[in-house]
Amino acid sequence: MDYPNKNTSVTRAELANRLFFRLYQCANMLHKTGSRAVEKEGLTTQQWAVLGALSRPEAEGGMSVGNLARYLMVSRQNLSGLISRMERDGHIRTAPDGRDRRSRLVTMTESGGDVWMVQAQPKIHDYYEQALAGFSISDITHALHYLLKLLDNMKRLDGDEESGQPDDS
Repeated sequence: MDYPNKNTSVTRAELANRLFFRLYQCANMLHKTGSRAVEKEGLTTQQWAVLGALSRPEAEGGMSVGNLARYLMVSRQNLSGLISRMERDGHIRTAPDGRDRRSRLVTMTESGGDVWMVQAQPKIHDYYEQALAGFSISDITHALHYLLKLLDNMKRLDGDEESGQPDDS
């Protein structure tokens, strides 16, 4: 005899496995194809994310390394090497935070702003158009809704108390 709950549980597990594997593939393809879209500007998708985070009005005065790591949902260790490379390339600068000398503040340089706004943005928007070909506004809205819902659940698993904050970057 088949138990409906058992079949539902198996189906749910199989679908979850497929969903998370597709998310993994999408993340890898985003890194590969997104980096290719901005490689002439000397950027990777990780650097694109940092410049995007720093270009928001809320980050006008800069962001601490810790806050930037939390916003991007990466470890401080992973962010450290990225910040060093971007600082070497002249896209960002770090300095002691005037409010907390133990903390370092990351800001975008004028050169970084030019790379971000003038050189990379048109290519990023073109990349979005190509990657979202065939998606309606409704499709994009629904996909974003479900990804945010999934992200909230994952943040809870991680113990992050800021799970209700939307991330529009």
